[in-house]
Parts: sequence; C-alpha cells; structure tokens
Amino acid sequence: MEPTPIKKSEAKRLHILNTSSDLILHKGFSGVGLQEILQSCEIPKGSFYHYFKSKESFGCELVQYYVDNYQRRLDELWRSDQSAYEKLIGYFNLWIEDPDAPCSWADSCLIVKLAAEVADLSEDMRAIMSNGVDKVIQRIAEVIVLGKQDGSIQAETDALTVAQVTYQMWMGAALLSKLQKDKTPLHQALKATAFLLKSGQS
Repeated sequence: MEPTPIKKSEAKRLHILNTSSDLILHKGFSGVGLQEILQSCEIPKGSFYHYFKSKESFGCELVQYYVDNYQRRLDELWRSDQSAYEKLIGYFNLWIEDPDAPCSWADSCLIVKLAAEVADLSEDMRAIMSNGVDKVIQRIAEVIVLGKQDGSIQAETDALTVAQVTYQMWMGAALLSKLQKDKTPLHQALKATAFLLKSGQS
C-alpha cells in the first residue's frame, strides 16, 4: 500500500515548520521575529497567517511537531534486537554525537533550547513541552522495565524514578554543555547513567 500523498497546503505548513525550526533552535523563540520567519521560509505574511493564527499558535505547532518527530525517532532507534541497556546507552550516546546528522540530539533539542524561555512566556507551549518530556520519561521507564526482565539492567530503584533522574541529569548536562561549549558534562552524564542502570550489581 502506497503512502497517502501530502496535500499541497499541508506540505507548505510542514515547510514553514521545518525551515523555521533551525532558526529558532539557534536564536530562541523571542529572538526570532515574524519577518525573519517569513524571509527564511520565503512566504508572504498572508500565507503565514493562513496556517497559524499568531506567532504563539505557530510556536505551539512547532513544538508539537518536534515532540511528535522525537517520538518517531525513538520508535526507529529502539526497533532493534539490542538489549534494553544497549538501547538506552545508544540513545544517550546520540545526545553526545549523532553520526548520521550534522549535530547531536542535545544540540538539536528544542526542549533544551526553549524550556526556560517559554515556560513563563506561553502556558500552551509550556504544556506541550512538559507533556512531551513526560512521554519520553515514560518510554525510558518502559525500556528500563524490559531491561530488568532481560537482565541487562540491575537498577534496584523503580523504573520511573530512574528514568526521571536520568532524564533530568541529561537535561542539565545538555544545558551545561551549551554554556561551557564543552561536551564533558554529557560524557559525565553517560558514565553516571551506566552506573544508575547497573547499580543493583553485587
């Protein structure tokens, strides 16, 4: 069965989201004006407002688009025969370097970039990001449960707590890495993650 072709209007909307994503990733949401978005996407103002009611509405759709794509990337990444431990370590390694992309998952993460800025700026955008983070943490917890079952993970603490602590650690490491322009915090987080996942070993 062939995939349903994307309608022209939907293709244009996705073009705007894709093109402006890199712009906002580098300059932040407040730091990018509407005119800059229009120029980067090569569209008139009327076309923008045809797809998005306001800049905040655009921001909500952009973040949701990112969250949905992130889930699909996890689906592809974890669709393998690796052990649960190998899946998680492989995932977090991509936060440091992605050999198939121009930058790492940490460097390309809109949540890392926008969380502090948008939390007080837009309740709707904050809620979408928070929900997206909760989904990622839940999926990490599910992999940890599988790891306890297949014996590759020995963490004695409950899976959800380990997932929450691990994700929080990586978010902090990603922010420090940006601040210091040094990947050392990410490498330290990787070592700490391995320790957490194997902490039940005698």
